[in-house]
Amino acid sequence: MRIGVFGGTFDPIHVGHLIAAEEVWVRMRLQKVLFVPTGRPWLKSDRAVTAAEHRLTMVRLAVASNSRFEASTVDIDRPGPSYTVDTLSDLGRQLPNAELFFIAGLDAVADMPRWREPARLVEMCQIVGMRRPGCTDLNLACIDEAIPGASRKIMIVDVPQIDISASDIRKRVAEGLPIRYLVPEAVEDYIKRNGLYIG
Repeated sequence: MRIGVFGGTFDPIHVGHLIAAEEVWVRMRLQKVLFVPTGRPWLKSDRAVTAAEHRLTMVRLAVASNSRFEASTVDIDRPGPSYTVDTLSDLGRQLPNAELFFIAGLDAVADMPRWREPARLVEMCQIVGMRRPGCTDLNLACIDEAIPGASRKIMIVDVPQIDISASDIRKRVAEGLPIRYLVPEAVEDYIKRNGLYIG
């Protein structure tokens, strides 16, 4: 099975995430895309992150109507900071017959040399880098310099350029502005019911 692994803070998940995942699912001929909310994102230790149970519930609500999408608790279940190499290692044990495709924006892929054990990571999966607003190119030579041979495991996919960010959504909620059509309706309702992002 070809399984996409779409990790992220998802604070909150929005339609840009879903559109991109659908495009990668089609282009990479995947059987399923796992959305993996981070437990404790080590790259975002400088800011407060909404509790994992809220972010996981929003992901579950967002993907409920798509049988090809599924929420995974693999990062949330693991104590300590969330590292991609640990995510893929755990999923590799859970899905021993799966070919894993790690899905990330090109900006994140460009930063891969800073990730934990990047050489081991590229051995465990294919990397799918998505072009998105503000980041449409990737210097593969620089990545190979830091992680020899890594570029052979990186595929670049064009996804619809939807310029929506979770930080903008949080800001809009805090300012009392509408987020309708930026997030799935069930996610919007959940944010309102639980008073997320207002303080």
